[in-house]
Parts: sequence; C-alpha cells; structure tokens
Amino acid sequence: MLYHSTRNKQIQVSSAQAITQGISKEGGLFVPESLPTISTQQLNQLIAMSYAERAEWVFSQFLTDFTSEEIHDCVKNAYHAQKFHSDNIAELSLLSKDTYMLELWHGPTCAFKDMALQILPYLLTTSAKKVTKDKKIVILVATSGDTGKAALEGFKDVAGTQMLVFYPEDGVSAMQKRQMTTQEGENVAVCAIHGNFDDAQTGVKQIFTNPEIAQKLEQHQMMFSSANSINWGRLLPQIVYYVSTYCELLKDEQIQMGEQVNVVVPTGNFGNILAAYYAKKMGVPLGKFICASNANNVLTDFIKTGTYNRIRDFHATISPSMDILISSNLERLLYDLSGEDEEKICEWFTQLNHTGAYTVDEGLKQRLQQEFYAGCCDDVQTKETIQRIFKTYSYVCDTHTAVAVKVAEDYKRETNDNRKMIIASTASPYKFANSVLEAIGGEIPADDYEQLDKLYQLSGLEIPKALAELKEKPVRFSESVDRNEMQRVVLQMLDLK
Repeated sequence: MLYHSTRNKQIQVSSAQAITQGISKEGGLFVPESLPTISTQQLNQLIAMSYAERAEWVFSQFLTDFTSEEIHDCVKNAYHAQKFHSDNIAELSLLSKDTYMLELWHGPTCAFKDMALQILPYLLTTSAKKVTKDKKIVILVATSGDTGKAALEGFKDVAGTQMLVFYPEDGVSAMQKRQMTTQEGENVAVCAIHGNFDDAQTGVKQIFTNPEIAQKLEQHQMMFSSANSINWGRLLPQIVYYVSTYCELLKDEQIQMGEQVNVVVPTGNFGNILAAYYAKKMGVPLGKFICASNANNVLTDFIKTGTYNRIRDFHATISPSMDILISSNLERLLYDLSGEDEEKICEWFTQLNHTGAYTVDEGLKQRLQQEFYAGCCDDVQTKETIQRIFKTYSYVCDTHTAVAVKVAEDYKRETNDNRKMIIASTASPYKFANSVLEAIGGEIPADDYEQLDKLYQLSGLEIPKALAELKEKPVRFSESVDRNEMQRVVLQMLDLK
C-alpha cells in the first residue's frame, strides 16, 4: 500500500517513508491510497483476539512494507502490562444502559495519547531503518498538554532519536506541566512558549518546512519527523481502539453483529474522531460521530455552517488539551469527503493561512453533516456535568470527557437517536484534579499533590502511580521563550547554532 499527500497526489511513498517523514514537503498530510476493508467474517475472528492481536491485524492491513515479525515486535513492545494498567489496554465502563465510557487513559501518562505514542517510537525506528542511512530522527512536537508528555515518555532514550517539545506556558494544567518539565531521558528537551497551542503548532510546521533548517539537519545526518497526529504513525494506532471496542461489545453480548453504535469524542485537533471515521469506512458498523468542543468551538461552527474561521477569541479553559483553533487532521477528512480533490484542499488551506477562514461547497457540507454532529459547552457546563455524573453514577470523569458527555446528552435530546453510544474518555481525572474537585465539591487544597489525595478520598478512584511519583522528581526544563524564538531554540537544542 502506498500513501500520497493531501495536497499533491503525485507524491507517493511507502508507509515507512510516510511515518519517518511525518509531513509531506509541501505541507500536505499523508493518507493511504485506499482503506482496507473489514468483513463480518473478519470481525468475528477479531472478537476472540486480545487488544495486541487486533492491533497486529489492523497494522498488517496498512503497513504492507513491514514484515509480520516487525509488526509483532512493535506491538509486543508497546501494549503490555508494564505500560498499561489494564489487561484490555482500552477499558470499557458501562455508564448507563446504553452509554459506554471508553477509558483510553490507563497508560503510563494517564491520557489517550499513550494508545498511539507508546507504539510510535517502534513504528518510527523500524521505518527509519528502511528509508534512511543511519540518520538521527529529530521528533519535533507542539502540545496542548497530553501529546507532549506521552511523546516524551514514549521516545525517552530510544536510540537514534531526539525529542523536542514546545507547549503554551499558560495553556496546560499544573499536572501536565509538571509531567513534562520533570521528564527523564538523555535525548529529550522541553520548552514553554509565550502564546497558545496554535502558536506552537504553527511554529513547528514552519520549522518542518524551512529549507535552510532542513539543509542544516542533512549536513549533520539528521532529519525531522513528527509525533503529532499529522504523522500517520500516530493516527493509525487510534483506528485500532475503535475496531477493538466494537469487538469487545460483541464479545460481551452488548450489541449484535452489524448493530450501529454512535461515537462521541472530545476533540480539538480532530485526530481522535477521524480515526473513528476511518474505522467506519473500513467496515466497522459505527453510526453518527458526535464532535464535542469546549468554548473554543471552531469545529462546532464549521460542522454546522461549512465555514471554518479561526479568527475569533481564544479561550483558556479547564479542558486545555482542546484549546485549539486550527485542527490539523480536518484536512484528511476534507480530502476524503471532497473525493480526494487536492486542488480544493490547497485552495482552502491557503485561504486559512492567509485570511484565517474558508468555506466548503454545499455538497461537501451536506456529506459532512450526514456523518458528524457537533456541539460545545463552556466551563460552567463542564463542571455541572462532572458533578451530575458523579452524583448519578458515582463515576468521576475529567474535564475533557465531561465535555463529550454534555454534548452527547444534547445530541440525544435534539435527535431522539437511541443507538448505543461510546464516549471516548481521554484522560484520568487526576490530571485535572483542581477543576474536578471544584466540580464535585469539597475544599480544594492549595498543594497539587494534596488535591490528588482529596480526590481519592471523595471518589475512591485509585491515584495513578505515575502522577503520585511526580512530587519527588526534580524540574529539568524551565525555559520559556517568545514564539518567534522557536527556530533558535531548536537549533540550539540540536547544537546546530
């Protein structure tokens, strides 16, 4: 299977090249030339498999230039009990008779990004051996909180790689910041920027496509790659958990083969919900995709109107991983819905870059709305939802998952769609203990770690060991720079001044 760019179909590469490179040279994203299909017979066979075995099968459909042994080794190193605190890797909890919480946060950094970023280092280093000549892979990441820590943890001390992470100084939770600034590993570095996530993401993309920097890296036997969801190696593992979850529901006799299930995802960069869309296109019987946003509701407006406009107020919310106004993975969806019209993609994203907005045609808008529903809620509604879910079900959810729950409730009220729902629960509530405590009641201690203890007393939910241990770890990275200094910082970190 070959992969081509969303902005130039003539660019065709292997999966190894797509994963190693991360983003196409002209700024497009790599997509498979076609999606493999999953038959009913194959779904039946997957039911009896473990999460790791299902992952191997899905990867084998997309990574046709990998041997079965290489895929097996990647999966074996990523999905095991030492990294994930659940035998199922992705855990399903029944919230109500027709709503399931897909807990994607039982990995080492307590967020859904672990599902992909624990395997990406193995996919990337295996890919690099196929397409480069002993070059060091420089992983450059912009993060709104969870991607950064998950990438740092996944790539720490991985031979032949260097990891550089930028995050918005005031745009992550205290626990997320602590996770990143105390990160261990000889090949990692972290830097805050004065700005928001979109500033960090734009800066990273500009560095990626800067020919002068690329030349400097080439001279020193280095090359850039990405751990953000613009990298196909990040997005592909996310397809796995939607395939696997449908199989788990079949296995537990919660649904019948062929029964459609709706999927609700709190999303900012659109990768998580796009993975569900790809799973449906492959043949998994998924129904409506419910896209949940916080006060930064650019995706809600786009899905409802067909106009994407990032020129709006930016809100720093209690669900910071969704504080995003430029959703990178939306490009892949629009490429698919437009019938792979690269000219339209180039036109729309050039407009977005130059004017801050674009409008899709009416036919595409209708196709978009057939598949997706969009809603949003503010911080007050998010806290109310956390409190209501806790009181009603004794279930404590984080500030991002609560956004999804609220929008799911709105969708049901508006549509009377009674299909069962999978709600993607994207982070442990302990990563946002301050806001969760404020929502469910009780005095909030000033100390971050006392907040963890207080939340445990109220909820009974076990404190993740990885978060409890942060208290004893020294801060290693404290630099904070203006966004226009990111290029200098990268060259300095790589000793290429």
